[in-house]
Order: sequence, then C-alpha cells, then structure tokens
Amino acid sequence: MTNQDLSSAANFEQADAELFELLRIPSVSADPAYKADVRRAAEWLQKKLSSLGFTARVDDTNGHPVVYAERLDAPDKPTVLLYGHYDVQPEAPLEEWVTPPFEPTVRNGRIYARGSTDDKGQAFAHVRGVELLLSQGKLPVNVKFILEGEEEIGSPSIIPYLKAHAEELKADVIVISDGSRFAKDVPTITYGIRGLSYVEIHVQGANRDLHSGSYGGAAPNPINALCEIIAKLKDDKGRVTIPGFYDGIEPLTDEERRMWGSLPHSDQEFMDSIGVSALSGEEGYTTLERIWGRPTLDVNGIWGGYQGEGSKTVIAAKAGAKVSMRLVPGQDPERITKLIQDYVPKIAPAGVKVEVLDHHGGQPMKFKTDSPYIKAADRALNRVYGRGAVFARTGGSIPIVAAFADILKTEVLFVDMGLNEDAPHSPNESFAVEDYHNGILTSAYLLEELGRE
Repeated sequence: MTNQDLSSAANFEQADAELFELLRIPSVSADPAYKADVRRAAEWLQKKLSSLGFTARVDDTNGHPVVYAERLDAPDKPTVLLYGHYDVQPEAPLEEWVTPPFEPTVRNGRIYARGSTDDKGQAFAHVRGVELLLSQGKLPVNVKFILEGEEEIGSPSIIPYLKAHAEELKADVIVISDGSRFAKDVPTITYGIRGLSYVEIHVQGANRDLHSGSYGGAAPNPINALCEIIAKLKDDKGRVTIPGFYDGIEPLTDEERRMWGSLPHSDQEFMDSIGVSALSGEEGYTTLERIWGRPTLDVNGIWGGYQGEGSKTVIAAKAGAKVSMRLVPGQDPERITKLIQDYVPKIAPAGVKVEVLDHHGGQPMKFKTDSPYIKAADRALNRVYGRGAVFARTGGSIPIVAAFADILKTEVLFVDMGLNEDAPHSPNESFAVEDYHNGILTSAYLLEELGRE
C-alpha cells in the first residue's frame, strides 16, 4: 500500500474532532480535584477502542485507572504493545494561556490545549492509525494497548499493575510515542532516555514568621538559607557538587559525539527559540551532549515568605524548593536521591533544620540501534517523510520504560511525533496539526512494517 493510498483513506477531519473531545477532559493526575475527570478520560478511550473491535476495559489500581485493550487476530504475526498516557500536567499558571487549556483551539496550524502533545495527541494518533488500517482490512499484527493515568506523577501504580498482568501484556515489542523529534521534517528514532530523581527540600527556621525589623540580622532566615543551599549544589563550571554524583556514569562514545555533531543544530537558533541570549551547562560538552547525554540538576519550583501584592516585612519560618536531577546510564535514581539527602544537611547554614523528601524517580535507559524493530520504524518513517530517520537520545524521562524492560522483558521502540517547540508541561502547550496527521500515518505504516518482520 502506498503513502497516497493511506493518506487518502485517513479521515483527518474526524480524527481532529475526536482528539478535541479527549483534550476537553481535564485529566490532571496530580490534583485530586480532577480524579473523576481522569476516570472519564479512561472510560472515553475504552469506549473508542471497543468501537474498533478491541476487547477493552478500564482496570482500577491503587491510584488512577489503566486502560487495557487487545485485538489478536493476526496468527503467526508479531504482537505490538502500544503504550501511552492519558493524564496531563496541571494547567497552572492559567493566566499565561492565550486560550483556555481544556478548550482545544487551532491557531497557525497548531492545536493548543493541555495534553495536546504530551501525551493525548501522540497516544491517540496510534488509536487512529489502527483505525486507518482496519478501514482497509485486517490488522497486519496483533495489537495491544496500555494507556495509563499516572505518568505525570511518576506512574506509582504501574509496577504492581505490570507484575499482576505480565502474562497478558506479553508482546514482541513495545512502541512508545511520548517525546519530540529532533526537528520539523526530521524523522527521529529515540534510542535513549534520561532517568530522574525528583526531591523537595524543606528548610525550617523559627517556630513562627518573625518581624524582620525586630529579628532581622540575628534570626536564621530559611529563604536565605535555601538560596545558599541551592547555590552550593553546582559549581561555576556547571557541574553538580554532590559527592559521588558522577560515579559510574557511562561516557559518551566517539560515535555518538560524531553522530550528534552532524545533526543540523544551531546554538543561536536554539537560544532564539526560547528567548535567551546565552546558554549554560556543564563545561566541555556541546548543547546536544548536555541535554541528551549528561546528568543535570535544576530547581523546578521555590517557595517561602510573602507572595501577595505589596510588602510584608517578615522573616518566613519555612521555605522550600523542588529539585529534579536528570540521570544518564550508570546512575541509579535511588542512589542519587540518597546522595542529595545526605549532602544537603551538610551544606545548610547553622540555625535551620532541613529535610529532603523523595518524590519519585526513573531509571535511565539506552537501546541498541540495529534491532529489526528499529529498522522497521526507519522504513515506516521514510514512507511518511521521504527520508531516513536520525538517531537521538532524549533529555526527558519516562519511568515506566525501565519497568517494561525489567518486568515484561520486552524491547522498547520510541517513535516520537512531537517537537520541543510544542511546549509540553508549559502554558500554551500545542501539537502541530500536520504532526498529528503524520503521526497517524506513521503508526499505520509502522504496524505494517512490523508485520513484515
């Protein structure tokens, strides 16, 4: 079947309308206020998959539900497990959205809505890809779906679920689309992801907020102390100062550095795209090496003291910061979390109490680039874009991937559809209409190519 054959058979207008329905459901997993909406999104997907002839159900967990579906009518053909998540990040800060986050709006060829690219748009492209193939006949492979509702909070319920359903979830390959291509019109196969250690630092000073005139200059200031702690976590060359942080890291290979160096990247264009005049990071590495192949430490949020209009002269009793560390092969998130928990109290100034809370983490992963599944993905992408794929790692983290490898013993294949400019997790998140439509075609062609393996 040619590219044109599938393109002409795809009902993109209906595909857009259905995605918009899903995007209107505010399935924010982190906020208990949206619990019913998270379930509503799961039930919406279950109903859609059932309409395509899948045996589909909504399975309860200790947290948010999992949608499982299967259609196994391709004897002697591979079984493909398609993974995605239907939960989304919180919409805040609401005032920075140009249009409401849960009312999808098309502007300049892009679908603006929370979850449009991360991950409802990409996950639903696979649903529509399957529907496209079914409109032309039978599926070329056996297909299973697992769509979870907790990825944005670290997938706490997924490991028990995988263990309980390991036999049912067996597959030859697991396909994930939950990230970004290298650039527009550059098909990309991702062969590595960074891991994650996410912590929260709490600093306690006095037993109450203090008048800064009466106590300033003598009483410990938790906000000042927090700033000192954060400043000591990295040196002036961009390296993390936590003892043992870099131990055991798998170094970048010469081949990787050559491969990434040949990609059409421009630091100036990168800076222009995010509106900054200079880049920071670990000395001795290129921008792509820093964001794909080296570990990081970033403050993601900070709080303490008076935040309202005008002034209030107090020394706050408490302050805190949320800190994420992206990890690379050779680093274990549990070990890294323990290291920062041991280190922060040692660098805290006198007079304050500190605590480092562990939120969640994920293992870094790296895959071989010469597997038959990757070759099949390369052929599929060539059918969509008219060129072969480039190989890249991603700076993001998907905690479930390590669980797939450990529990299901199945190879993972990343075929991402989005772009960094989609602004996942940010206000005005979007997904290009063209990328969504190409994602549907990519999914269909990928299943065809996998059926030939």
